[in-house]
Amino acid sequence: MADNCLFCKIAKGEIPSQKVYEDENVFAFRDINPQAPAHIVIIPKKHIKDLNSLSEGDDLIIGYVQAAAATIALQFPEMKNGYRVVNNCGADAGQTVFHIHYHLLGGRSFGWPPG
Repeated sequence: MADNCLFCKIAKGEIPSQKVYEDENVFAFRDINPQAPAHIVIIPKKHIKDLNSLSEGDDLIIGYVQAAAATIALQFPEMKNGYRVVNNCGADAGQTVFHIHYHLLGGRSFGWPPG
């Protein structure tokens, strides 16, 4: 974990959050600015800046995060008809916290293309 990373601090409990899921590899919490009725942020506990910064073995962590997204979605009735998992990689894509994270959104119909 990085000392001055917002998401690392949330995962360590140094900054309060509305936790919805935690295990040895993943921490998930409600987004403070929800874009859907159910909007969860899922992070690996290991600090990784973004997809372009993956190291050897991090593919396992990213796979674990994806599997956790499906597990978390089952907790929310709003997601029973579908949900979206989003990762923004880099500032131009909308990444504002540089700790890899995924948005799990559900509870409304989403259009395509996004953005």
